[in-house]
Parts: sequence; C-alpha cells; structure tokens
Amino acid sequence: MYGNMSSPFAARNQRATLYAKVGLETDVQAASPHRLVAMLFDGVFDAMAQAVQAIQAGNIELKGRSLTRAVRILDEGLRAGLDMSAGQLATDLRELYGYVCMRLTQANLHSDLAAIEECQRLLGPVREAWAGISQTTAALGSPAARAA
Repeated sequence: MYGNMSSPFAARNQRATLYAKVGLETDVQAASPHRLVAMLFDGVFDAMAQAVQAIQAGNIELKGRSLTRAVRILDEGLRAGLDMSAGQLATDLRELYGYVCMRLTQANLHSDLAAIEECQRLLGPVREAWAGISQTTAALGSPAARAA
C-alpha cells in the first residue's frame, strides 16, 4: 500500500515521506469539518510556497506539481465544499477561488512569481478569518470549538 518499506535499506527520505503521509491521513480522519478546511488552506499555502522555491531554483517539474496541487486543493477541496445556499459569501468565495485557480494556472505556464504572490495575498485574509473562527468559538467555549 505504501511501497516496499520492509527493506532496512529504504531511503531515509522515503521513510520520512511514508511517516508524513500516515500522519496526515490520521489527522484527516480525526479532524472536524472546520479543521479539514484549515488543513486545505495549509495545503494550498504550502504548495504555493514550494512553487515559489521551485521557480527560484529553476525546477520546472516541481513547480508544475506544486501549482497543480494548489489548484486541485482550491477547486476540488475548498470550492467544491462550499454550501452555495449560504448566500453571497459562498458566491464570493467561489469566484475568488476560481480567480486564484486561473492565476495559479497562468503562473504555472509563465513561471510567474508575482502571480503566486498575488494569490497568497488574496487568500491570506480568508485563511486568517477561517482560523479566527476557531479562536473565537474556542474563547466562547462552544461545543463546536471543542470539536475543532
């Protein structure tokens, strides 16, 4: 399932990758819906940061993988998970996520650091607001905060 790890000679980074993957899967299984969205934001920002480093290092393959990962998280995770019956906020977020996906795709095509930085600036306040929801509910002592 996770590759042949029975060999004592398995590469160190291969073992580290396996442990990270198992840890992430465990986190996802135990996470509340609020925490899952926070993890998606973390994944998008990690992927964008990795793409910036890849562009600076001239690593085209890693840049492509990282930006594709960011777009997929935005599109298949954050955008697909929106409750469109929630009104204008959901509509605005859907449009924002769509725009960011388009800009990240352009960044991928042109190795455009400025486009990635724009996306980070646009998503930053949304990520911070999402994190603030958890902090606010925790301060109020709600059951939802304890589940997060």
